[in-house]
Amino acid sequence: MRSIVGYPGPPGSHSGAAATAIAPERTELIALSSFTAVIEAASATEITLGVLPIESSLIGPIAETHDLLYRAPLSIVREVTLPIRHSVLGLPGATLEKVTSVWSHPAAFDQCRELFSDWNVKCVPAATTADAARHVSETGDPTHVAIASTEAAGEYGLTVIADDVGDSPGAFTRFVAVAPYTQVAGGEGWRTAISFVTDHQPGALFRALGPLSRNNVNLVQLVSRPLPNSPWRYRFDVVLDGHVFDPQVRPALLELAGMTRELRLFGSYAAERTQ
Repeated sequence: MRSIVGYPGPPGSHSGAAATAIAPERTELIALSSFTAVIEAASATEITLGVLPIESSLIGPIAETHDLLYRAPLSIVREVTLPIRHSVLGLPGATLEKVTSVWSHPAAFDQCRELFSDWNVKCVPAATTADAARHVSETGDPTHVAIASTEAAGEYGLTVIADDVGDSPGAFTRFVAVAPYTQVAGGEGWRTAISFVTDHQPGALFRALGPLSRNNVNLVQLVSRPLPNSPWRYRFDVVLDGHVFDPQVRPALLELAGMTRELRLFGSYAAERTQ
């Protein structure tokens, strides 16, 4: 059966490269307009999988993805980690000295802070890095540039003005594939994603993490995010080593459920190696 995999952005985005790496054979890739569009299409089963970035080795969690998943009836079913190389792209003949506006996704701006430390330009957010490249191509203005991939340069007829402008060599982004089902079968090298809300009292988070320690479950990631419609209250998004039905993970989650106001499972999936 042919799968349909959606990702945010026009062709040339980093998420598009992740979709190619994460999807099985016999797959049709579809570029969607935004992160929200990917979540909506996956929730409506218009696509088989939706691919989104969820964590950067430079700036940490991608907040937009975490918040969209919290509100969606979806689970993480796969992941892949890709090296990310940002470049400044412009029209033929454009130079850094004449740039007035730089377009890119906000996460890319965060990953290139050193570039902007002494560069007096206007930063304009775009839905994806590839959207930024497409916009620059369409403007015909050599004073507008984009921070995107070299693949986007080829896609939209741009030139690479400055290559590898990220803050650190060896930067990576972890992408996840989401679907409207949860994988039951497990195996070696799996991870489980959950979210929980504690009571608002001293030591609540410390006590909530106790079941993981007592059951020898490794905590891979802990992210704090504001609760919608509850000012100054937070939830905790967590990634654990192991499958939800593993003999260490299952009792830990059962104990955790009795200690929290809300516990939600975001899926179990095989941990992927860096590509």
